[in-house]
Amino acid sequence: MTTADTPSAPFTELVDLASRLLGAGVVATNEDTFADAENLLVTKPAEFRPHTFGHKGQIMDGWESKRRRGVRAERPHPTDEDHDWAVVRLGAAGVIRGVIVDTAHFTGNYPESASVEAASVPGHPSPEELRDADWTTVVPRTPLKGDTAHEFAVADGTRYTHVRLNIFPDGGVARLRVHGEVLPDPRDLAGLTFDLAAQEFGGVAEAASDRYFSSPHNLNAPGRASVMGDGWETRRRRDKANDWVRIALAGGGEVLAAEVDTSYFVGNAPGWADLLGFDASTGADPADGEWFELLPRTRLQPDTRHRFRLAAGRPVTHVRINVYPDGGLARLRLTGRLTGAGLAALALRWFDALPVAEAVGALTGEGLDADEAVALTGARPLAGRASEAPAVAVVRALLAN
Repeated sequence: MTTADTPSAPFTELVDLASRLLGAGVVATNEDTFADAENLLVTKPAEFRPHTFGHKGQIMDGWESKRRRGVRAERPHPTDEDHDWAVVRLGAAGVIRGVIVDTAHFTGNYPESASVEAASVPGHPSPEELRDADWTTVVPRTPLKGDTAHEFAVADGTRYTHVRLNIFPDGGVARLRVHGEVLPDPRDLAGLTFDLAAQEFGGVAEAASDRYFSSPHNLNAPGRASVMGDGWETRRRRDKANDWVRIALAGGGEVLAAEVDTSYFVGNAPGWADLLGFDASTGADPADGEWFELLPRTRLQPDTRHRFRLAAGRPVTHVRINVYPDGGLARLRLTGRLTGAGLAALALRWFDALPVAEAVGALTGEGLDADEAVALTGARPLAGRASEAPAVAVVRALLAN
């Protein structure tokens, strides 16, 4: 992994690809007698209520398997006979930058060690099909501690759709988080109008002036906010400046409409907001480049979904919402469409991140012969080389329809 591939922010600031809100789910597990494996993906932190018993013992907020009584052999490669496992379908396929295996509240019943594997299986594979997938170890088998959130950075630029948590030999894990960069299939977005800022399509709240009460990542989270805490809220300003969030869009596109939602912010909504755009496709840095207006400063109302039509035309890769002077927003939606150049850039990033066999299959599936598909796959990486012949051929093949 090169330095250029390393994300500048800690991986915990990236989207949780295994979030239930994005559509993640546990598709298979070999054993969850004491506590359901689905608990691994619960959004809120694990809770513990002492002396709360069910028919199978203390009720735990996590995944817990029964005690193994077989042979505990040390093998270089895990088998179903020496450990327990759970397979998770990621809510959004993407590049994994880090994993958290959290044993919160498991003190005398946590696993001795754990590993995490990942696979890329397009479509909607069954548990049986996933068993035969090509699994890659992204977190090697590592000793665990009880009641601890173990953070593991991942140095792998491949796009994955599923992960498998292995615990040795048995025990309990409270939560599994898989942080990374969403990388959608460009063929699914071609010709569509959608929310360019949405997490599920690769939008990221990459910078904010303030996150005192809650995270700016809530702004582009899936679904509607259900309480004030589901949004982004700043502390009260005592100066003459204002607060803001900068969002990197799913790709270069035209923003056609915006929704600025202050739902549940009654006494602490901003008084005004505006939207600015930036086009980084030329290599300019949004941190110090010149921004242009998408929506002029506009009065906001508390607890209201404000909808605005925007003038189409100038492409953007980033949008900044400024709120005046401070306060909270529940959601920001930016409806639009990718430009031709934005879609092509996304296609190349996606193609670069596919496993070799899947990349070749994507091209042959679009009509290229096997030799040409192998040659184009061997020319990767292609991102940033949109004008070169291999990149042009890949984009034409993938997006011809």
